[in-house]
Amino acid sequence: MASISRPITEFCLDLYKECNRNAEGTNIVFSPMSISIALALVELGAKHSSASQIKKVLHLREDTGRMSLGSAESTAPETKVEQSQERQPYFSPCSTDGGTHHEAFHELLLRLQNLDKRYILNLANNLFVQQEFELQQRYLMCAKELYRAILQRVDFQNALETAREKINSWVESQTQGKIKELFAPGVIDSHAVLVLVNVIYFKASWEHKFEEKNTKERAFRLNQNESKPVQMMYQKGKFKIGYIEEIGAQILELPYVLKTLSMFILLPEDMADGSTNGLEQIERSMTYEKLVLWTSSEYMSEGTVEVYLPRFKLEGSFDLNTFLQAMGMTDVFLESKADLSAMSFSKTLFLSKFVHKTYVEVNEEGTVAAGATGAVIVRRSLPLTEVFLADHPFMFFIRHNPTGIILFFGKLCLP
Repeated sequence: MASISRPITEFCLDLYKECNRNAEGTNIVFSPMSISIALALVELGAKHSSASQIKKVLHLREDTGRMSLGSAESTAPETKVEQSQERQPYFSPCSTDGGTHHEAFHELLLRLQNLDKRYILNLANNLFVQQEFELQQRYLMCAKELYRAILQRVDFQNALETAREKINSWVESQTQGKIKELFAPGVIDSHAVLVLVNVIYFKASWEHKFEEKNTKERAFRLNQNESKPVQMMYQKGKFKIGYIEEIGAQILELPYVLKTLSMFILLPEDMADGSTNGLEQIERSMTYEKLVLWTSSEYMSEGTVEVYLPRFKLEGSFDLNTFLQAMGMTDVFLESKADLSAMSFSKTLFLSKFVHKTYVEVNEEGTVAAGATGAVIVRRSLPLTEVFLADHPFMFFIRHNPTGIILFFGKLCLP
């Protein structure tokens, strides 16, 4: 049984590389899980090459069998023990031949809906469709049943501003006011037919909170020649930490309450020339296997750590059309080639815009967020107290530990 955490992570790394092509020194943040679910929602209504291209971008093999949510503690896709502990497979009239990834995504949404009440996680997808398009009732039913998505009719052609305001209002309500204007005037035009909007809002407290009295102003080194003052949080406590020899980086796990989710931070060492651009080495080395390996309990050990971490707020806003087309998903964006016949009877329906926006805030309380095997890793002998000083650019991601699913992924270059 294949784990869905692998395709989500592989898609995450592909998308990061596309976003990062011209983003040196720039912050990046997005939700690979959220975008994957939104793409699967489109694939549910697609056929032929439109569907095949989406599956390929999502690393979902055409012959994939039944999928599980996966486990963060093992690189192996399945074991007899894991199988025996899985929930019963999801079956419904919406189950599709060979399309069992939809069931896995559905199970993932159910799991994330049932987090402890100390977590707030709201993930929402909406398809805004030009009003005269007739939609397939089966698609409407399955989009709602599998993905909690509701299609809304708008009039882009005759009431464009009203449609834009309706979309923005929905986004603001879903993110508790954190994302106020997803679409600025002029971003959507009157030729729009189908606009997929995908948002995620996350809020959780650290298992061990930073005390505000320990937050001090310190310099964050942007590069070899520049720095800026930031509010640097501090605490000393027991944390899992590791050192990855091949990329010259520390890795730290900061768990949220109950340790159901954690933030992992990959912090490159200062380069020999005193520069801080070690992120490039991490980015070149990242694969699914290595990311699992670097974060496994086998390669991280608990010790006393002095943690210095800046407060930061990040907003990631992406028109994903360009990135997804570069990754091989082209047909669905072209009126002449798109096949969304499982979604609509119209042969002219195509995906006009795919927009994703994420908001992440890290402070003393916790986080608010809205949107090859065989690697050489050396576990160093930790001193009595290890220092983790995040005073230069680093990468981070937030993981759902029981499944290994990455909810958020990004880099902080400019706090």
